[in-house]
Amino acid sequence: MTELGAILFGISVWVLPALLAITFHEAAHGYVAWRLGDDTAYRMGRVTFNPLRHIDPFGTVLLPGLLLALDSPFLFGYAKPVPVNFARLRRPKRDMVWVAAAGPAVNVALAFVAALLTHLVPVLPDFVAEWFARNLKNTLELNLVLAAFNMIPIPPLDGGRVAVGLLPPPYALMLARLERYGLLIIMGGLFFLPLVLAQLGVRVNLLLWIIGRPVDFMIRAILTLTGHT
Repeated sequence: MTELGAILFGISVWVLPALLAITFHEAAHGYVAWRLGDDTAYRMGRVTFNPLRHIDPFGTVLLPGLLLALDSPFLFGYAKPVPVNFARLRRPKRDMVWVAAAGPAVNVALAFVAALLTHLVPVLPDFVAEWFARNLKNTLELNLVLAAFNMIPIPPLDGGRVAVGLLPPPYALMLARLERYGLLIIMGGLFFLPLVLAQLGVRVNLLLWIIGRPVDFMIRAILTLTGHT
């Protein structure tokens, strides 16, 4: 395979997994919100599996492409957030939990389906088998990375919204107030803080602790449940 062919092959085995993971994640939020009383996303055409309705130019295209070009050990991206008016939900505090959990739950379900489909690889023609297997492997891993990252219990991530919905009112309010700073806290803690500590001679891999280990656990569990071990 030529160098150009290898690059195109590498891109081709990531595009479909990334689009599926991000599209299904956002559509799940919108669908559950719609079923629980808020039709904001439905009226905006966001309760759909059409990826064009969810793509964010930077988060869905440029960021994953940059990570892929830099040979990053993990691929990450995001779509345009589905708009949800929590006040319109029938039981806002309870239903917030279901709406928020829907995205990561769908990602775990997609990972499970990908693991099941790998049983088909041995019966496929050789020229298809490797491409199909790589797509399934990337689908499994990417969906679980997205699920683990989104369940970090800091708003506006899904895990933060789940925590706000489950905590007693005083603590829920305190956590909810972090939302405007949440992404800065997360990115600073996961990426900037380890770099600073590394300059001081302290090696701290927060990505491994917070995302890597939960993903490894889920991969082992799914492979066991789908008959791979």
